[in-house]
Amino acid sequence: MNKTISVSDNLYAYLLNNSLCEPEILRRLREENASHPKAEFQIAPEQGQFMRLLVQVLGVRRAIEVGVFTGYSALSVALAMPPGGRLVACDVSEEFTNVAKRYWEEAGVAQKIDFRLGPALETLDSLIRAGQAGSYDFVFIDADKVNYLAYYERALSLVRSGGLVAIDNTLWYGYVADDARNDSDTISIRALNRRILEDNRVLASLLPLADGLTLALKLA
Repeated sequence: MNKTISVSDNLYAYLLNNSLCEPEILRRLREENASHPKAEFQIAPEQGQFMRLLVQVLGVRRAIEVGVFTGYSALSVALAMPPGGRLVACDVSEEFTNVAKRYWEEAGVAQKIDFRLGPALETLDSLIRAGQAGSYDFVFIDADKVNYLAYYERALSLVRSGGLVAIDNTLWYGYVADDARNDSDTISIRALNRRILEDNRVLASLLPLADGLTLALKLA
């Protein structure tokens, strides 16, 4: 029996109207993104709010984001971090992240964000080589899907015991449950979901939030 309620357009509008407390600068960034040709890259506003809640509950001071786009999720995290917080933000697009930098500056959080332009795996490996394994509180992954397993393994190395790895798009428009879908992105996400299910290093939950959000808590 299905225990998760289906969310109609009407119910989704109710959800936003009765739960979303979105800072004005995030709202403006979201509205600017609405006309972007890659608008689907941005996380949902209720997901951004949930991430701000997680950051505050966990007391996150050191975080990593893999996949920035125009900066909505990074801004959500940075706004929730304390003044001394630091977010390493990884992306390969200078064009997209120039928009992000504009909003980070306006929000007064640019000093919290260490932006790294280049392949995220190279950045994550450089952090590990620099002796930063086990020193981060939170990692958010929302980038190219074929590298999700590799991102997950690096993230798990970099977070401390009790740290959290959050992974976006793990329900992938429902394609993960469609046996007829066997493109590389879908196969990669299925493999990640199975890996996390069987991974005794974490306590994990796949939430039907937006396009699927997996939370993996590092146990040791």
